[in-house]
Amino acid sequence: MDKIILETKSLSYHNLIKYQDIKIYENHTNFIVGKSGTGKSTLLRLFNSTLPPSEGSIWYKDQDVMTLDTIKLRKEILLISQLVYLFDDSIKGNFTEFYKYRDMPVPTDQKIKEFLEICCLDLPLEKDCLTMSGGERQRVYTAIFLSFLPEVLMLDEPTSALDQQNGHNVIHNVLGFCKENRITTIIVSHDQELTNSFAEKVITLEKRENQ
Repeated sequence: MDKIILETKSLSYHNLIKYQDIKIYENHTNFIVGKSGTGKSTLLRLFNSTLPPSEGSIWYKDQDVMTLDTIKLRKEILLISQLVYLFDDSIKGNFTEFYKYRDMPVPTDQKIKEFLEICCLDLPLEKDCLTMSGGERQRVYTAIFLSFLPEVLMLDEPTSALDQQNGHNVIHNVLGFCKENRITTIIVSHDQELTNSFAEKVITLEKRENQ
């Protein structure tokens, strides 16, 4: 039987968005779809307590997230947002800074190259991220976060800066890696082709305004 890793109960945000009860299944590729204004991106931030719910609850591994250590939770439920944040440094320099922030040993050059390869990026580690295209920066950012091996990886419009072919290839590789490493994935995407190609579970958010 499929195991639930995240679940919402009577969840709402700032009396603006009221969610139907949602279940996220462990080690599955879960796509969240719906019209604009249904709170897809907001839901991801609620899942890892970046935003607090106004009503209802979120359960992670059968524990209310409001009772958990927020910093630890955000390391286990990792969000790759549409806004890419990179230091004004090289690819290797960015890996180094992100790992220093987490007080973790920096991966070897070979490991860094492996994660870049998963994200379809063949660039020297000394490449300055300031000189990269938006799509290249997005892939460096994704490679860094993927390398942390979270329990749950959330991706908000992960192919927004990529052409269709590159986007398809990156998602194929990232999801394959996550499957092999038992990382649950949650993807918000407007790309119907991606959803049709990769979704194992599809959650369609409905417009349910609070009264």
